[in-house]
Amino acid sequence: MQPSSSTLHQATTSPALTIAGISEPVILRYFETLNEEAFEATSQLFAVDGVMQPPFEQAVEGQDAIATYLQAEAKGLKLQPRQGVAQAVEDGCTTVEVSGKVQTPIFGVNVSWLFTLNENKELTFAKIKLLASPQELLNAQILSKRSES
Repeated sequence: MQPSSSTLHQATTSPALTIAGISEPVILRYFETLNEEAFEATSQLFAVDGVMQPPFEQAVEGQDAIATYLQAEAKGLKLQPRQGVAQAVEDGCTTVEVSGKVQTPIFGVNVSWLFTLNENKELTFAKIKLLASPQELLNAQILSKRSES
């Protein structure tokens, strides 16, 4: 499925979000659409066969699967990217690494995101890595279970 002209327009317009060291519109739009819970729009930033690798889970492949995953797992999250670095690699591709924080309704955790963009500026890969110690993750899990009670 090709991105619609409105999706392409959204990905290339100047977004309101800023991340120190990052000017790539698709990356900025990724964070904006997730924070807006516009999960279909987020999935359209990926190439047709793009892959998202969430922490501690199987990779999710394809725009439809990514949208479905985000709808189920990303509601209520607020991504707070702080800084990043982009680097051109072979074949017109770009790698981008961003660090920041994700705030859930219960706790916050430091996160890094690693993206690969193809020559068409589509996301081909996005890996989300939690930067927390096992004890911090355990404490967060305990807090989460308490709030569900």
